[in-house]
Amino acid sequence: MPFTIHHSSFTIIYSLVFNIQPEEKEIFDIVAKAAKKIGAPSYVVGGYVRDRLLDRPTKDIDIVCVGDGIRLAKTVASLMFPRPRVTVYSRFGTAMLKHDGIEIEFVGARKESYRADSRKPDVEAGTLEDDQLRRDFTINAMAVSLNEEDFGSLVDPFGGLVHLEEKLIKTPTDPGQTFSDDPLRMMRAIRFSTQLDFKIERETLRGIAKYRNRIHIVSKERIITELNKIVLAHRPSKGFRLLLDTGLLDCIFPEMTKLLGKEVRNGIGHKDNFYHTLQVLDNLSKKTKNLWLRWAAIMHDIAKPQTKRFHQKDGWTFHGHEMLGAAMVPRIFKKLKLPLDNKMKYVQKLVQLHLRPIALTKEEITDSAVRRLLFDAGDDIDDLMLLAQADITSKNEKKVKRYLRNYEFLKIRLKEVEEIDRMRNWQPPVSGLDIMETFNIPPSREVGIIKNAIREAVLDGVVGNNFAAAYGFMLEKGKALGLKAQKILEDSIVETTKNS
Repeated sequence: MPFTIHHSSFTIIYSLVFNIQPEEKEIFDIVAKAAKKIGAPSYVVGGYVRDRLLDRPTKDIDIVCVGDGIRLAKTVASLMFPRPRVTVYSRFGTAMLKHDGIEIEFVGARKESYRADSRKPDVEAGTLEDDQLRRDFTINAMAVSLNEEDFGSLVDPFGGLVHLEEKLIKTPTDPGQTFSDDPLRMMRAIRFSTQLDFKIERETLRGIAKYRNRIHIVSKERIITELNKIVLAHRPSKGFRLLLDTGLLDCIFPEMTKLLGKEVRNGIGHKDNFYHTLQVLDNLSKKTKNLWLRWAAIMHDIAKPQTKRFHQKDGWTFHGHEMLGAAMVPRIFKKLKLPLDNKMKYVQKLVQLHLRPIALTKEEITDSAVRRLLFDAGDDIDDLMLLAQADITSKNEKKVKRYLRNYEFLKIRLKEVEEIDRMRNWQPPVSGLDIMETFNIPPSREVGIIKNAIREAVLDGVVGNNFAAAYGFMLEKGKALGLKAQKILEDSIVETTKNS
C-alpha cells in the first residue's frame, strides 16, 4: 500500500504518493500506535518527507511529537521485535533507535530563541507550528501526520511542496533571522542547492551574503561536513560558485579564493585558476566519487598565486607550484579540520605528482620516465592518471585532442612497463642488510649511496629489476667506494651474472 499524502489545496499528482518501503510503513504504523498510547500527536518531518517526495533514497526518519519525544521513542521500542536499544540525548531532549537498518530520531516539538553571540538556542516546548518555524528551509519544514484521525495528511504552512516543484531553496521566515540563529544553515542552503540542483531564492541568497561572517561562530568540524557534501555532489562547481558569490568561501577557505582572477601583461594573459580548478573538479567528478581524489583536484593548483611570475620571453610561469602546493596541504587540512592521516598524505602526493603524466604527453615517452612515474606513484598511479586527464582543460581543441591521444598512449606504456618491471610499490632487489653483510659494514653513508645507486640504475634500465643483476652492480659500486666484499651471497647467481 502506498503511503498517500492528503492535501486539499494541492494538485501536483506525482507528489501525492510516498514510494515507501514495507519496513518504513511498519515503522509508521508502530509510531502511530505508540503516539496514541501516550497521547502525544506525532508526525514524520524534515528530510525524510522531502526525499520521499523527490523519490530519493533515505535511511533516516525524523519524528516530532507534541509532547515528550524521549518517552515516545521508548514506547515505540517496546512495540518492536526484536526490541531495539534507545539512545537518549537528555541535553537535547532527543532519542534515537535503529530498526531494520533505518535510523529513527525522536524529538518533542519545540520553539527556540538565540542570543547574538551564540548558536546555542534557549529551548522550550512548543506546538508543531513552532517546530516547523524553527527549521531551516521550507522544503525541510513539511510534516506528515501519523495520527489516527488524519493519518497521511500533509502539514505544509510555508509552501514547501510548491517549492519542491519549483526547485527552490527558501527560508520559512526572514533569512536574517534564520541564518543569524544558526549560521551553518548558510552552508546547508548551498549544499542542498548543489546536491538537488535547486536555485536559492533571491532574498535567501542575499541573506547568506549579508550574514556570511556569522559562520565564524560555527565549529570547523560542522563546516567541513557540509563542505565535503558539496565536494561529493554530482557537479560540485555549482556549490563553490555560490560559496564564492556569497563571500562564504573567503571566510572558510581563503586560499582557494586567491586563485581567482586573470592578469595581462604585454598582451599576454593566463587562465583564471579558480575557474580552471572548478572545471578540473567537475571533470574528475564524472569519473570518480573518491572524496580525497576530488580534494586533490581542488588543491592541485593551490600554490599558483605564490609562484606566479612574468617573463618577457616565456610569459606567465608557475614553476614549482606542485611542490609548494604539496607543502601547503598539511597546513590547509589542519585549518579546515580535514584528517591529518594517510588521506592527507594521499592528497599531498597527488598534488606533488599531478604535472608528471601531462609532461609525458608532451614528449617522447621513454621507458625510464615511465618506470620513475610508476615508482613514485605506486598504487595511486590510476588515480593520478584520472587527475591528470581531468586537468586537460585547454580551449585549443587540437591541443586537447593531441594530449588525450598521447595520454591514452601513456596508459598503454604504463601497463607494458609495469608488466615487465613490476615497479608499483617497488622494493630494491638488494636490501640494506644484504649490502652490510656482503661488505661487513655497519649502517653508514656508504650503504645509502649504494642503495640509491641501485635504485637509479634500475629506474634508468641500466640494471635489471632482479637480485642477480642488482647484486653484481652492488659489488661494482662497493668496489668503487673502496669496499671489499667479505661474504658473497648467492655465489652461483652472481657468477652467472658476471659471465653473462
